[in-house]
Amino acid sequence: MITLIRNCRIVSPGVDIPEGNIVLENGKIISAGNTPVPVADIVIDGRGKIAVPGFIDIHSHGRSNYDFCDGTSEAFTAIGRGKLQDGVTGFLATSLSVSEADLRNLCRQAESYKKNVTDGATLLGIHLEGPFFNPPCAGAQNPAFLQNPRINLVDELNAISPVKKVSFSPELPGGLEFTRALVERGIMPSGGHSQADYECFERCREAGMKHLTHFCNVMTPLHHLRFGMVGAGLMDDDVYVEMICDGVHLCDQMIKLIARLKGPERMMLITDAMRAAAMPDGNYSIGGLPVIVKNGCARLTTGNVAGSTLRYFNGLKRLVRLTGLPLSETVRCTSLNQAESLNLGKRGKIEKGYIADLVMLDRNLDVRMTICNGIIKWQGD
Repeated sequence: MITLIRNCRIVSPGVDIPEGNIVLENGKIISAGNTPVPVADIVIDGRGKIAVPGFIDIHSHGRSNYDFCDGTSEAFTAIGRGKLQDGVTGFLATSLSVSEADLRNLCRQAESYKKNVTDGATLLGIHLEGPFFNPPCAGAQNPAFLQNPRINLVDELNAISPVKKVSFSPELPGGLEFTRALVERGIMPSGGHSQADYECFERCREAGMKHLTHFCNVMTPLHHLRFGMVGAGLMDDDVYVEMICDGVHLCDQMIKLIARLKGPERMMLITDAMRAAAMPDGNYSIGGLPVIVKNGCARLTTGNVAGSTLRYFNGLKRLVRLTGLPLSETVRCTSLNQAESLNLGKRGKIEKGYIADLVMLDRNLDVRMTICNGIIKWQGD
C-alpha cells in the first residue's frame, strides 16, 4: 500500500520545502521533497497544509476525563485516541505517585493497549513520575505514596511493560546509585520534584541524568549564590529540559530565555496534561487529590498547580510565537529530541527510512490530520 501526500509544505528538523511530495509505504517514509510522483493507492491533497513529524508527548497523564492511573482499558483507549486530535503520534504513559499495585496495573494496561488498540496513537513506553520524590517537593503528587528510590520496584514494573524514563528527586538516599542503575538498564533518569543543589545534580548528571522534568517547576531555582537545578539545566549542554508552554508553568520571558540559552537541540515540549485536557472547566482529580480547573488552569484545592490542560499543538504555537524560531528548528522540540534521547526509534524526521508518523497542520498550526505508521488515524473536518 503506497500513500502519496501531494503539494504540501514539508517541515522537518533543518528542512523547509515550500511545496513537495511525501511517499509512504509499509509504515515508512520512502521519499520526501521534490521527487517524482509514483502511482499510489491513497492520494492526500496537501495543498495549503504543513507536514511535520508526528509529536511525541513523553510526559502526559491523561485527557478526556481519563487518567492512565485509572488503570482501565477505557482510560488508555480514550487517551490514546484523543491524543491523535492533538497531533500526538507517540506517547509515554505517565504515572503518578500511587500505590505499587496501581503502578503494576498501569503497566499491564499499557501492554493491553499495545496489543488491542489499533486506532490510537502509539504507546512508546512508560514514564514513572514518582513515587520517588522528596516529600516537601510533592507538588500535586499524593504524599501518602512517596518513597525513597528502589531499583527493584522499577525492575518489576519494567518486566511488565518497558520503562523509558523515571522522574525522581536525586537528593534522596541512594539517588546517585539509583541513577547509575537506571542508566545500566537503558532507562533515562530525570531530575524533578527536587531540593537538589547544583553539586548533587552534577554528580547525577555525570552518572547519566540527562533530563529535567517539567523544567523550573518544583526544583531548586537559579540564585546568584546557589546555582540550583535550574541553573544547571540552563548551563549544561548535554541536558534536555521538558517545557510546558501553557502560560501557567513558565512565564513568557522564561520561555524566551530557555530558548536562547538551550536552543532547540535540548528543549522538549511536553503537556503534563491531566484528565481535564480537552474538557471544560470544573472539578476533577489527580492521584486521588481533588482538582479545580478554572480558565483552563488546574489546581489542587490547596492551590498547587496540578498538571495542565494543554493540548500539544497549542504548546507548539506558543513556543513559535514567543521565540521567533523557524518552524524547521522548533519541530526538533516536538519529536526528534525525545526520540533520540530515549531511543524511541527512527522518529522525528520526514526523511527516507523514518517511521511514517506525520501531522498535517494548517497555516495556524492547528491539526488537520494525524498519520501513524503510514495510516491516517485521525482527520479533522
